[in-house]
Amino acid sequence: MNAHKRSFRYLPNPIVMKKLSLLAITLFILSCSTTQKSVKTPLLDTYTFLLTEVSTDPSYGLSEKNPVKVGGNDQQEGPMNERRFLNALAGPNGEKVSYYRAGSCCAVKSKNGFMGYAMLDNYRVSWEGSPDTVSIYINMYDYGELKAPLGFTIKNQKSKGGRELYAHNQYE
Repeated sequence: MNAHKRSFRYLPNPIVMKKLSLLAITLFILSCSTTQKSVKTPLLDTYTFLLTEVSTDPSYGLSEKNPVKVGGNDQQEGPMNERRFLNALAGPNGEKVSYYRAGSCCAVKSKNGFMGYAMLDNYRVSWEGSPDTVSIYINMYDYGELKAPLGFTIKNQKSKGGRELYAHNQYE
């Protein structure tokens, strides 16, 4: 009889258990929510984002402090999104651009990077008649609204194949 009473003595209070369960459920729900908005970035074709405007910010994409945020690393499409963005650009008068990846640089704070930081990729871009190459800094870890950097135009917008394509994109 004494052993029976002892086992009940260690049972948790039902009110405390309810509160702990409610707290656990609330924390689970909050941890599953996100502050990011999901958008679909239209594609001109499989390899090209469909951009609609040129940035008015002179530092957008041209400074490591204000990189183009193409995202995609979370879906194993980071490098592809970088190329999709660059393929959407044209020179100041609509010239075809060429580019190459100069390498990674510039650690930036990122919730999506390793230990709170991500490395930017630096691409060197030129077009026929350009006096020099232009550096464009791209972040494939974070998402943002995509625009052509100042000094560039947007590639011809005629869609190929007559169907709409989208790349999933998220930004805060």
